[in-house]
Amino acid sequence: MGIIIGIDIGGSTTKIVGLRDGKPVSPTAVQAGDPLTSCYGAFGRFLSENELALGDIDRVMCTGVGASFLKNEIYGIGTQTVDEFLAIGLGGRFSSGYDNAIVVSMGTGTAIIGVKDGDIYHICGTGVGGGTVLGLSRKLFGSHSFKHIMELASQGDISKIDLSIGDISRSEISNMNNNTTASNFGKVTDDAGNADLALGVVNLVFQTVGIFAMMAARAQGTDKVVLTGNLSQAGPAESILKELEALYGVHYIIPEYSDFATAIGAALWGQQPD
Repeated sequence: MGIIIGIDIGGSTTKIVGLRDGKPVSPTAVQAGDPLTSCYGAFGRFLSENELALGDIDRVMCTGVGASFLKNEIYGIGTQTVDEFLAIGLGGRFSSGYDNAIVVSMGTGTAIIGVKDGDIYHICGTGVGGGTVLGLSRKLFGSHSFKHIMELASQGDISKIDLSIGDISRSEISNMNNNTTASNFGKVTDDAGNADLALGVVNLVFQTVGIFAMMAARAQGTDKVVLTGNLSQAGPAESILKELEALYGVHYIIPEYSDFATAIGAALWGQQPD
């Protein structure tokens, strides 16, 4: 069998990964002004970097919001479309190794998928996600570069932005300690700088998504939450999620290739018999 290609086509960014003998090969991402341009660019780049010919490709499986722009073929190779929520669940399960978990895809917005005993189903979602980070950051401190925002956030002081339990109470409340957030952006000090604002935005998004996922996990009877998508690779993510773990007893997992999980899931579906 040749290589199965999984392609996750977003609005302007396309993720592509090969699957050979059940293992991911050369995950690649390409950005362009429109989904078709980024898709063709990613496919050509993948072939070139891996010194592959079109004949080496067994199947091309496409998913994502931009998949509808393809006309069932790319460079003359027939393509199949995979439901995006199914691809998210398959990719998250494969990447993490957990068969009973909540898989969260953090892109422009956020999708929350249940994976349990072989079943994969869409639970809910929220418009809070990477688009929120970029939009608020542009308005608050004039940056629309994801890389720059994360660099700033790594230097920020959240105590200049968020109101904590320690700010409003002399004692801890229930299982919450003095550093637990009482109100996001509830205490923006006069000397708060761009780095502090950046951390406040990232903290707001990850706490919101993390709590949504925690509630879904409790409803499903699991303590595993698998984070995937572009935003899962954000620098401050790990420390923010550790605080939520301590508070709610849910384990947040960011697996290898987490940002390519949906493309991996699409490729995995290509292994199904016709």
